[in-house]
Amino acid sequence: MAFMIISLLVSIALPRLQSARRRTYVAAMRSDLRTLGLHQESYYYDKATYTDNLLALQGGGFFVSPDVTVIVNEATNTGWSGTATHLQVLTECYVFVGSAAPVGSATVEGAVDCM
Repeated sequence: MAFMIISLLVSIALPRLQSARRRTYVAAMRSDLRTLGLHQESYYYDKATYTDNLLALQGGGFFVSPDVTVIVNEATNTGWSGTATHLQVLTECYVFVGSAAPVGSATVEGAVDCM
């Protein structure tokens, strides 16, 4: 009887826990892309161009969250775009700024979108 009750509680709680974890991972990806944007603007202020070199941004203090991968898809002197992924979820997040071509599901400049 106790086993059945525990099984029932686990079956109720597990999907909620998985959903909460997914939301946390997506929040980390969104945050990392927003932080990338801040560092891109700082880099632009100094160099008059955006960069696809994340090591150059790390010198200014840019780091990604654990298990998150950030890629700069395009970087010119007029715009940039980026993608973030996480090892634990299939969701990807996208952002573009300026003249950079929109990537993934991003349709509004500067707004991070995930799908």
